[in-house]
Amino acid sequence: MKRLYFPANGSSSLRKGRASEMGRIYLVTFNTSYRLKIFQEWPCAIAFARALHSRSLLRQSRLLSWVLMPDHWHGLLELGAVDTLSTLVGRIKGATANAVNVQRNCRGRVWAEGFHDRALRREEDLLSIARYVVLNPVRAGLVARIAEYPFWDAIWLREQ
Repeated sequence: MKRLYFPANGSSSLRKGRASEMGRIYLVTFNTSYRLKIFQEWPCAIAFARALHSRSLLRQSRLLSWVLMPDHWHGLLELGAVDTLSTLVGRIKGATANAVNVQRNCRGRVWAEGFHDRALRREEDLLSIARYVVLNPVRAGLVARIAEYPFWDAIWLREQ
């Protein structure tokens, strides 16, 4: 098994002012280490998606919508009672990195340290923000229509 090593980059400034509030919805983004386009490889993207949908991963939190780009991930997370935002994101990054490393038959850093988050205000239009999240591949020119891109989801598709 090969080992990939990428040194940690500073992320302490991302934590300044971060608060976790149960029931709050957060727009979260995290990048691959060195912005490597790991998820251009379909087997890696599929491994990520399978790990993301593990029943034990979210616990009491909910994943409302998400999109996996070649070198980063965006998600709308509703924080449950048992986790802080940092704990939940750490668990997502850990489980998905594990799955990707198994798929690639290697060890090492998949995700860059830290993450970006924004707590949504109660009055913000959640569906518009979810659309913004999942339309990232269209805006990036990866596909002409989101229906052509396989690595995204939104709970509203399942609630019909």
